[in-house]
Amino acid sequence: MAREKSQQQQRRRPGGPQGQIRRRNCFFCKEHIAEIDYKNVNQLRRYVSEKGKIRSRRITGACRRHQVQVATAVKRAREMALLPYVAEGAEDRERGGGRRDRGDRGDR
Repeated sequence: MAREKSQQQQRRRPGGPQGQIRRRNCFFCKEHIAEIDYKNVNQLRRYVSEKGKIRSRRITGACRRHQVQVATAVKRAREMALLPYVAEGAEDRERGGGRRDRGDRGDR
């Protein structure tokens, strides 16, 4: 029994969280919001990163039910052109992403 406890203590990862992990509460559950509206863009922007990606539950703190509704609402807002699909600006192109024109290839 004492041997099992010592092995469990050794299995913990170094640098991991110390103490209890504080769980985030879902904003929509707190406010008693049943359905998330895709037209409420200001609210949806909180759940989209700067690059335009939908943030995960771990980051947002939303419950599973509301995270699914957020993802659906963001996708609908993108389709209706209320939210962008990707980040605005050309800073991604400057870093080397995307296709480049290669001068060594001729027109085929």
